[in-house]
Amino acid sequence: MRAFVEVNLKAIANNIALVRSKTPSQILAVVKADAYGHGLVPVAKCAVDSGANWLGVALLEEALTLRESGIKAPIISWLTPPSSDFKLAIQSNIDLSIPSLKHLELIVAASKAVGQRARVHIEIDTGMTRGGLLGEWEEFLIAIKGADVEVIGFWSHFARADEPGQIANQNQLNEFESKLAQLQEIGINPKYIHFANSAATLTNPISHKDIVRLGISMYGLTPDINTLGSSIDLDLEPVMTLKAELQLVKRVPAGSAVGYGATEKTARDTKLAIVAMGYADGIPRSTSNKAGVFVGGAKAPIIGRVSMDQFVVDLGPDSNAQTGDIAEVFGVFGYSVDDWASAAGTINYEIVTRIAARVPRIYA
Repeated sequence: MRAFVEVNLKAIANNIALVRSKTPSQILAVVKADAYGHGLVPVAKCAVDSGANWLGVALLEEALTLRESGIKAPIISWLTPPSSDFKLAIQSNIDLSIPSLKHLELIVAASKAVGQRARVHIEIDTGMTRGGLLGEWEEFLIAIKGADVEVIGFWSHFARADEPGQIANQNQLNEFESKLAQLQEIGINPKYIHFANSAATLTNPISHKDIVRLGISMYGLTPDINTLGSSIDLDLEPVMTLKAELQLVKRVPAGSAVGYGATEKTARDTKLAIVAMGYADGIPRSTSNKAGVFVGGAKAPIIGRVSMDQFVVDLGPDSNAQTGDIAEVFGVFGYSVDDWASAAGTINYEIVTRIAARVPRIYA
């Protein structure tokens, strides 16, 4: 197989169990973006089987796919542009986030059209300045009081939860509590209050409320390696391993220019290997000359530029790797997801979610 992702479902179960041991709150497994590149339906089913009470997605089509797969657990979809099929969402028993008056109007209209009350979660902007109600809040309070919807939840999102000492986190919580009190004053009492993402779940118990939302931590990755430490430091078990076949191994002399632009030359007589993955598969071109693979019992750094379908690594003159061997691009033995993220100047979230659909997922 040219390249493939191994997804360790037992690791997902272990990461959920770890969080379960730290909080009495219900657990919402975030499976948006094809479960962070791990595979939407298999991961969602594993999460529910492992004790997750809820599933969370960004897009309505993701939620519908989960329903079509037979999953019955509560699902919330929180990124639904006005053009979304709210009627189908309501008929499919999918909870919807309300970030604006416009959304409330559309969802109420859809609810009336299908003859079924919509289940909604009110999203408030507490300082992220992204999604959620802000300037419309007072007007929204009037509108929601007379709206024929079932208010299931009230929620917001931290901007800096991966920086536990930041006063901004407490400021957001204070704003959240203030807006919740105003909602309760008009007689609306959401059943579920939720705020904590992975970082807050791991570091800020006061933010846990009724539900915690597990995203990156469920996949065994740290929310921020610089401020919170590595997966190992957090007792998380990485779920994804990326592997690829060596298309070719060959000896080359010292001074050989490698790849487009001849940006690198071999410093010695050595063995090079062509790894059968490239930026079309999600390998960042920005990792050229910076990351590498583990093969033949040793690390082999990238030499030259990453191409669309392949990149070259320097095995060293004494490597026993051969054409057809399987290299670990990232995983537990050589380079980690965080190593690749550092090499690319990005975060681990991006590394795993960008692995292309043409790379098959294998579940164990």
